Amino acid sequence: MTKRHLARPFGALAAVSMLALVAACGQDTGDAETSAAAPAASAPENTAEDAAPTDADAANFIAEVEKWTRDFGEYYARISWVQATYINYDTNWLVTKADTEATEKGVEFANEAKRFNDLDLPAGMRRKLEAIKLGVNLPAPSRPGAAAELAEVNTRMGAAYETGKIELDGEMVPRSDLEVMMGEVRDPAKLQEIWTKWREVPVTADADGNTIKSDYAKMVKLANEGARELGYADAGAMWRSRYDMDPDAFAAEMDRLWGQVKPLYDELHCYVRAELNEEYGDDVVPLDQPIRADLLGNMWAQTWSGLNDLVAPEGAAPSYSLTDQLVANGYDAEKIVKTGESFFSSLGFEPLPETFWERSMITKPADREVACHASAWDLDWADDIRIKMCTSVNADDFRTVHHELGHNYYQRAYQDKSVLFQTGANGGFHEAIGDMISLSITPEYLNKIGLIDEVPDASKDLGLLMNEAMEGVAFLPFGLLMDKWRWEVFSGELTPETYNEGWWKLREQYQGIRPPVARGSQYFDPGGKYHIPGNVSYERYFLARILQFQFHKAACEIAGWEGPLHRCSVYGSKAVGARFNAMLELGASEPWPEALAAFTGSREMDGSAMVDYFQPLLDWLQEQNEGRSCGW
Repeated sequence: MTKRHLARPFGALAAVSMLALVAACGQDTGDAETSAAAPAASAPENTAEDAAPTDADAANFIAEVEKWTRDFGEYYARISWVQATYINYDTNWLVTKADTEATEKGVEFANEAKRFNDLDLPAGMRRKLEAIKLGVNLPAPSRPGAAAELAEVNTRMGAAYETGKIELDGEMVPRSDLEVMMGEVRDPAKLQEIWTKWREVPVTADADGNTIKSDYAKMVKLANEGARELGYADAGAMWRSRYDMDPDAFAAEMDRLWGQVKPLYDELHCYVRAELNEEYGDDVVPLDQPIRADLLGNMWAQTWSGLNDLVAPEGAAPSYSLTDQLVANGYDAEKIVKTGESFFSSLGFEPLPETFWERSMITKPADREVACHASAWDLDWADDIRIKMCTSVNADDFRTVHHELGHNYYQRAYQDKSVLFQTGANGGFHEAIGDMISLSITPEYLNKIGLIDEVPDASKDLGLLMNEAMEGVAFLPFGLLMDKWRWEVFSGELTPETYNEGWWKLREQYQGIRPPVARGSQYFDPGGKYHIPGNVSYERYFLARILQFQFHKAACEIAGWEGPLHRCSVYGSKAVGARFNAMLELGASEPWPEALAAFTGSREMDGSAMVDYFQPLLDWLQEQNEGRSCGW
């Protein structure tokens, strides 16, 4: 799964408090004094003797929060942009200070919003108040010093993850190199060594004795205390409440969607395990057990595209290399981004503003440390939209550019809404919109823009579908279990002593994988994935995968496409652009079913479109797996 993120992932206050997710996409992360550049209005003080609040009080409070969020949000966005594109001690310090200030103010506003819980308010006002309460990603308790403590813990976890050193063959190896090696090395012993050493970082103590594991436990305690002050059972229940549903109903909805796509995953798992068995033998890959996690071509076994060479259907390899075609046609980083812009222009969207080209970071600067993690940014709630990428001329970055621009066009579409509604209709929408566009990068599209001369015949489709499945289908259970684990942690079902046990129980249950070596309670393997110490919610990525194909199917129907779903590109369809924009411009101003219906005609998320897309591959996998003992 390509690393990418959105710089404003949730509602307006979350845009302030989570902007440091430097990023997905994600996409990383003061004191109580506000910046002179963005004076903060103080929330009205309350005492037990206060008069009962009125509708007018609620309206004034909402207006106050909107003004503060707009002002401070831009201030924070610009600090975060500088930190991401000039990483040093001072910019890290600025982000930490601003994050503390944002958290304190967000908690103050969220607690103040509770005053109006019993008023019978218009739907729009009620929705804004809920956005204020849910806007803080990790709500620090309101007691003095708690926000600073939470910010310090989060900053320390992020720094420990990013700077953890790993020794291999007598040398200190950059983490990015190790990630690449997991997709290239075929020696099981070496893969086990790389995999294991990566997971030493979360339990390695700093000079003060802090580890990512110990800090994570502190974070959980603080966030739960803050969430309970806001009226939620715990921080996990608070996260699930962002979906216009009861938290338990949302968890059930995730399970329902997983049930729709699980048969597709099960067939892929069975086939891949058999191919790995042929490569490594029964001792390394028994056919009646979960697959060893280090053999799947990815540091976290979240996607399996590192194994494409082992699992490709015979004779079905794509007849072209998109990377080679980009190079042969003289593409550079800027031309790749211009091509992405042209796709959206073909749908009827206005060109990107000149400031996008002046202010984006499209290639990696040679003179400083930057965060290369691809991301889309909205810095002023209006037209100052940008991307931040260290773009290379290859197929992955060609697709990532189309994805990131999807975020930017969404950000611009809803700029006229309240800052409290300038975000995706639900957590999965932003990622799904960019991913939907990526599905239109078909051979037909590449032919239309002159990157390939001929469209390959249908015999090559299995190879393309397998490549996509090893990325997208393989990701599904990982996308689901990441937050299932966190929900169990926040609820207290898992404790620091059982963090690791609970993690591997879920990974075996949903993914059918196992660790290559025994992993006791002293380890903290969840902390080996950035989004855990970074506190980036992950259910959005699972939902994005589901919605991506639902959006694509709807777009193809609007465009009048009549062929196989995986061959459809909506490039050039103004009808799709018009319906698409009708959904985008709503932002989060309406419950997500309304936004979904504006584009797809349905008010329910549906995983069946993903199965339809991969149907030719599913049929082939079932043939290959006939007679095999699948499951684990």
